[in-house]
Amino acid sequence: MTEVPVKIEKDGKWVVSKIDIQQESMAVGEPVNRQIPFKSIVDLEERKNILVVTQKGEPPQVLRIASVEKVLQALKKVIIMSCSAYRLMAYFMSPAIRGGVMVTNPQWEKGAIAVLKTSIWFVSQNKQVSVPLSDVASIELTKREVQKKQVDVVKIDHLENSEVVTSFILCPISTLQVLFNFLKDATKEMDMAGNELDAVAAQVGMLIYSGMDSHAIENMLNISHKELDAIYENLSKLGLIEVMFIRKEVQLTPKGVRYISDAVKPPSP
Repeated sequence: MTEVPVKIEKDGKWVVSKIDIQQESMAVGEPVNRQIPFKSIVDLEERKNILVVTQKGEPPQVLRIASVEKVLQALKKVIIMSCSAYRLMAYFMSPAIRGGVMVTNPQWEKGAIAVLKTSIWFVSQNKQVSVPLSDVASIELTKREVQKKQVDVVKIDHLENSEVVTSFILCPISTLQVLFNFLKDATKEMDMAGNELDAVAAQVGMLIYSGMDSHAIENMLNISHKELDAIYENLSKLGLIEVMFIRKEVQLTPKGVRYISDAVKPPSP
């Protein structure tokens, strides 16, 4: 058993406490005083230096834990390896590609893949990587060269700080196919029929993906600001884009016209 110092959110405030990490559960000390069996945990999220632990129940019980990185790493590892989740042992490379560029010296790591309610976790001896299911852009069963041989892998693309990041999972093909099917089912809410966009809207989506701003898209497709706004509105309703900021279109007031006109007049002799 290992006891670690933490802060727990209780009644909207952070209180100092301790967690006793046991073989099948963790005991949260005073003032929370709560025993949490690992098998009752159905989700684990990481938000900066905070872990959000969700226990099954009606309604689900949520515990927010803050501590130093070393403590959080220990908690993450034991929870992920013992909680209620789809889990398998495999090799993984995460991240392997970032923004279309290979990560410097990427390594295959031996560990576990765990699929929880809201996240995919990659866990090795020294690493825990969380990929929110809501950020997953694509899941593909494909080939990759490993030790000069083409082998079957699952490729996962997801968004991280507006960049597309790619991870790979390697294990026997029979297990890999089960994992692929499970991940596809876990992210099926993001599937679309493929006929939701007309040709122009599809082009707008491609240009956004390539990094063009609104002004450049209008010029490229020869469409007006209002036409592009209507397309953006449709893309937003479909959940395909999010608004980063609103561009303002302005005109001078009579006071503004007067001020500018006076400002550009040559000085009196």
